[in-house]
Amino acid sequence: MYSISFCVPSTTPLYNRPSIFKMVPFTPSNKLQQSTSSPTRINMMGKCSKSLMAFPILLLRTLCFLLFSQPLLSQENNFVRQPAAQLIITPHHRSHSDPQQVHISLVGQEKMRVSWITEDKHAESVVEYGTKAGEYSAKATGVYTSYQYFFYNSGKIHNVVIGPLQPGSTYFYRCGGSGPEFSFKTPPPRCPIEFVIVGDLGQTEWTASTLKHIDSSDYDVFLLPGDLSYADSQQPLWDSFGRLVEPYASKRPWMVTEGNHEIEIFPIIYPQGFQAYNARWPMPFQQSGSTSNLYYSFEVAGTHVIMLGSYTDFDSQSLQYTWLQSDLANIDRVKTPWVIVLLHAPWYNTNEAHQGEGESMRQAMEELLYEARVDLVFAGHVHAYERFTRIYDNKADSCGPMYVTIGDGGNREGLALM
Repeated sequence: MYSISFCVPSTTPLYNRPSIFKMVPFTPSNKLQQSTSSPTRINMMGKCSKSLMAFPILLLRTLCFLLFSQPLLSQENNFVRQPAAQLIITPHHRSHSDPQQVHISLVGQEKMRVSWITEDKHAESVVEYGTKAGEYSAKATGVYTSYQYFFYNSGKIHNVVIGPLQPGSTYFYRCGGSGPEFSFKTPPPRCPIEFVIVGDLGQTEWTASTLKHIDSSDYDVFLLPGDLSYADSQQPLWDSFGRLVEPYASKRPWMVTEGNHEIEIFPIIYPQGFQAYNARWPMPFQQSGSTSNLYYSFEVAGTHVIMLGSYTDFDSQSLQYTWLQSDLANIDRVKTPWVIVLLHAPWYNTNEAHQGEGESMRQAMEELLYEARVDLVFAGHVHAYERFTRIYDNKADSCGPMYVTIGDGGNREGLALM
């Protein structure tokens, strides 16, 4: 298991700091390091051209996981790929009217979306909630949807937005008026905040190990840069994935963006793709002015998080490009001094796997991120861990973002070749 923590006491964000992170320059011998019990710490070195004033402490702790029994890369750079872990199928043991696949996501500053599925088509889209177990002082009604994919018919997919909620508080809730009670903790109102970021999660024994490790941390928000279930058009695997992650996704907000395994296009019949993903994992895209669930942004505890879409149009004439320009221009760096971007296909990648697949998007959008002084960019897709120094236009640049690839969450395809 591999973990990396960004623990930066008393620092300011990139656009505003007199000094910035300095990473060890990339070489094959330090690209991947054997996991240790101590987190990697990033020291304040170097300089960026802009300096204004100090901001509160931000703790960004990122847990990245390589789930295998032996080190991935030795000091001699001899790599042995581990076999893919066994697929886990998670069955449904509740009644037709009881909620399953429960997960939550942030909606604005004070609200939460609760999503779940029932096999009973007459089940209500309602959530009861309160701050004491078994006592529900509030109630909200939402909407529902369903979809068909060839001979598969989904259950009734419920989405209910609850709130306003108090920050840093625990709420207890029940979905649809029956079934088990769930609980979640809202994020803090300000820094420090702790994120868990995992790419290419899947549903294997490795996935289960990743989730178990995540559950040992009292984090605030889960971020997933694409490739969730690895259903690949096998729709029952979406249901299995939802049940597998429910114990975790029902108690902390999960914010996701799409990967290539969410596309599920079939020519003529399903030409647009993302049908299951959009129905099952709605994100707060409208709140950020986006017209698509495939890209959006949100703010939490002094951090502006941008989720980009690697598999929708991104050239300078596209809706996503125009939206990104506007979103970056409207960030209030006094209110949210930290800016983080997530996308699926990495823009920088020295691995043989998926080499160059993010290049066209990099060429189209990298300058926007650079001019906005984005702090960090996380990607998945490549089933390995890799961290770059601050970079812009393929050259080390102290004012560029730091790029991290974390596509090793537990997918069924195993780890990437070097």
